Amino acid sequence: MLVLSRREEESIIIDDTIEIKIVGIKQDQVKIGIIAPKNVKIFRKEVYEEIQAANKAAAASALPVEDLKNVLKKDKKTEGGRS
Repeated sequence: MLVLSRREEESIIIDDTIEIKIVGIKQDQVKIGIIAPKNVKIFRKEVYEEIQAANKAAAASALPVEDLKNVLKKDKKTEGGRS
């Protein structure tokens, strides 16, 4: 981990495209501003971890491929019998 000291209104640049600027410092809070291209996803860590957990849960509950094939086969058979 790289640790840098910055004062209010000072910035750091990451990979020529992302600027992190110290916007304000008050007691035990630091407000930062992030300027980045629109294609760069930016999340607070706790939100990012929740998204990752939800994605893992969704993947774990997905039907196995063989079960999905069987469901699709049943659907095709019932469609063929309709008038």
